[in-house]
Amino acid sequence: MKVKTSITLSEYLLKVVDDMAEDYGNRSQVIEQALKEFIAHKERRSRDMKDLELINKNADFLNEEAADTLHYQVRI
Repeated sequence: MKVKTSITLSEYLLKVVDDMAEDYGNRSQVIEQALKEFIAHKERRSRDMKDLELINKNADFLNEEAADTLHYQVRI
């Protein structure tokens, strides 16, 4: 279900949205797509930061495991 709303944009952004509307159908579709992509980007960034925090928290252990594995590899 879609809900009608009102937003205020700069003249420049409105011009860009109107130009893009030719490819997307109308202003609403352009803005909706832009918001979906923005939200998806923010969610990915949040997940990436949590992953990085977890990796950094366990870096010493992971590095020890890697060093141990490399120790057993045969040199050619």
